Amino acid sequence: MYKAMGLDDADLGKQFVGVCHTGNESTPCNIHLPGLALQAKEGVSAGGATPREFSTIAVSDGIAMGHEGMKSSLVSREVIADSIELMVRAHQYDALVGIAGCDKSLPGTMMAMARLNVPSVFVYGGSIMPGMLDGRELTVVDVYEAVGSYDAGKISIDDLKNIENTACPSAGSCGGMFTANTMASISEAIGLALPGSASPPAEDDRRAAVARDSGAACARLLELGIRPSDILTFEAFENAITVLNALGGSTNGVLHLLALAGEAGIGLTYDDFERVRKRTPHLADMKPGGSYVMNSLDKAGGIPLVLRKLDGQGLLNGSCLTVSGKTIHEDLAGAPPEPSQKIVRPVENPMHAEGTAVILRGSLAPDGAVIKTAGVEMTRFEGNARTFDREEDAFGAVSRGEISEGDVLVIRYEGPRGGPGMREMLSTTAALVGQGLGKKVAMVTDGRFSGGTRGFMVGHVAPEAFVGGPIALVKDGDRITVDTEKNSIDLLVSAEELDKRRELWTRPEPNYTTGALAKYASLVGSAAQGARTMPAQV
Repeated sequence: MYKAMGLDDADLGKQFVGVCHTGNESTPCNIHLPGLALQAKEGVSAGGATPREFSTIAVSDGIAMGHEGMKSSLVSREVIADSIELMVRAHQYDALVGIAGCDKSLPGTMMAMARLNVPSVFVYGGSIMPGMLDGRELTVVDVYEAVGSYDAGKISIDDLKNIENTACPSAGSCGGMFTANTMASISEAIGLALPGSASPPAEDDRRAAVARDSGAACARLLELGIRPSDILTFEAFENAITVLNALGGSTNGVLHLLALAGEAGIGLTYDDFERVRKRTPHLADMKPGGSYVMNSLDKAGGIPLVLRKLDGQGLLNGSCLTVSGKTIHEDLAGAPPEPSQKIVRPVENPMHAEGTAVILRGSLAPDGAVIKTAGVEMTRFEGNARTFDREEDAFGAVSRGEISEGDVLVIRYEGPRGGPGMREMLSTTAALVGQGLGKKVAMVTDGRFSGGTRGFMVGHVAPEAFVGGPIALVKDGDRITVDTEKNSIDLLVSAEELDKRRELWTRPEPNYTTGALAKYASLVGSAAQGARTMPAQV
């Protein structure tokens, strides 16, 4: 079979390295990845191994946003991990280079690496260049927020079209510290990607070099016998949580790290996230809560700059191993000197003294919930609940101007099982911001938020509504409080009243009874454990 594809005895005498990519024409994040796979294969060959290319799916969160398609997004993370596992097991590949570009393809690829535990190197496809309009850098989130501004009569249709036509100029993942760039940064911090590989833009010449070097590094890991289990230690996950908070990264980083830890057999919990967050300063002034995009961070020194600042203050576990074959301390010793820059603050003068991925618990979310505080000025919100049993109904109310200052939008039955698939709510949150309500209302959901979401928005509420969590019992007009300093989220309704409501509550019929989404709903766990699918108990 291999000789039919052009291999000879010399090729067959070497170890085989699978080179997987998530390239497709569904999204600019992934459209260029087949070219990077060719570069990675060159690196594998130069390292003395035989590369074998294959691909898997990737869902465009941006295109799936705001409709039923978003239910497929988180499900795709599991399918990506499963499909990579099956390819490597079926063909007995000795190692793996994984190349990914869009939100769920990054953690999905890394989850497969942890599960397979063959020598592996992760390669990010790189971020998109910012769009430029009237001297202002734009990202895709500006388009979503412009829709809200248009609905509110604040901009014209021509203004909206200009933003739409400008925001995304090329290949690459969304440019702010949204989910893709958050997970790319984490891939460096946790040691699965080469130092300095996260920040170069997708269409930068350095991207090809990163891919080649990653292929060669994977072949070298084979020689050294270094596997993901040697890299993905508890201390490495602490480093990842540290960088997530220092960057003001996406709340999805919490979900994906919990899932990756589960695959690696590491007992990571929300308590670990809070412990690390409270000792970690928020250093990077990154969109959506700040001012800069990934391209700007790249020019300032990229993730090595952030790591070096943290390591200099003893905030990293510097002895953790990386795919370079060296420790983080050794990798940082070779980093270039810091240029003059204003994007990443000194540890002594941070943007916030504590990190921004805050875990909440309380009567509304006994098992936990997550809020990102980067760019959020308030620390407490109390308001009246406006309940919606699906995202479309909430978006419709926002579009019609039916949401008022002081409201707490409760969007439920959008959790891992109830959605299923834990939809992101960027269309709705961005519309609120565009209407000028971003600082005047709050949102609580058992679904998720895009890394591009900003404002007082609480996601990952667990237990979710579909399994009878307290969020299912909220009624219009109930008072809800969220306090990020006290790490609390509470429904101000008596226990006796909630007991009465619980007796009357019935689980709704599932939205899907056949196909991939129904299978996912039958196997997925709580968001508090990463919404990871697990085998059914026999």
